[in-house]
Amino acid sequence: MELPHNALPLHRHPRPIAELLRRYRLYSARQGFKSSVFFSGLTFLGSLVTVFYAIGYATESASNSVTDIILSNTPIFDVHNLFVYGTVLAAVFGVGLLLAHPKRLPFALHALALFYFVRAGFISLTHLGPFPISVVNTFDFGTLAGRMFFGGDLFFSGHTGLAFLMALMFWHEKNIRYLFLGASAYFGAVVLLGHLHYSIDVASAFFITYGIFHIAEWLFPKDRAVFLSGGEE
Repeated sequence: MELPHNALPLHRHPRPIAELLRRYRLYSARQGFKSSVFFSGLTFLGSLVTVFYAIGYATESASNSVTDIILSNTPIFDVHNLFVYGTVLAAVFGVGLLLAHPKRLPFALHALALFYFVRAGFISLTHLGPFPISVVNTFDFGTLAGRMFFGGDLFFSGHTGLAFLMALMFWHEKNIRYLFLGASAYFGAVVLLGHLHYSIDVASAFFITYGIFHIAEWLFPKDRAVFLSGGEE
């Protein structure tokens, strides 16, 4: 049985641009949707600013390193390309998924904002120094990129947690769920192989992110219901 065009994913739609515009016109006409996107977007931007300054504070306040059951017993690997380009690829894919369906934006932006606010709080509490031998010691990515990718924001692993958060948001879509679960495992492995995070940073990311997701569901039930709603009208 052939699906109607408005039920097809964009990559299989005969007129993807026209369909995308139709979706935005449809949801823009709904009462309260524009304001919901605006306020969730504003909250998200606020969380990015907050975590940026929290990373700077944690980096400047970093003290001594500690031993780690995994890092102390494994050699370091050159993972800087895997880490940086993997981040860019995951970000582009994730943003594309959210923009493909405007109904996803309010809850996703609120959940991501909550994630960054919580992470900013965690990384501001305790200021462990990075592991002595890491890929950071070998490459210069500049001040801004160095702070965002290789700052002192160790606990908990943001890359591992973000990918897991996306998996939780798309848990009802099996292919996307497994893709982001794989991405979460990938980033966890990469940061450990490059000694960019302690093992506790990676392990805790799954548990903290799981809690963040369910708090977001509790705080924004209407946005979550819209996110999970059926095919486009």
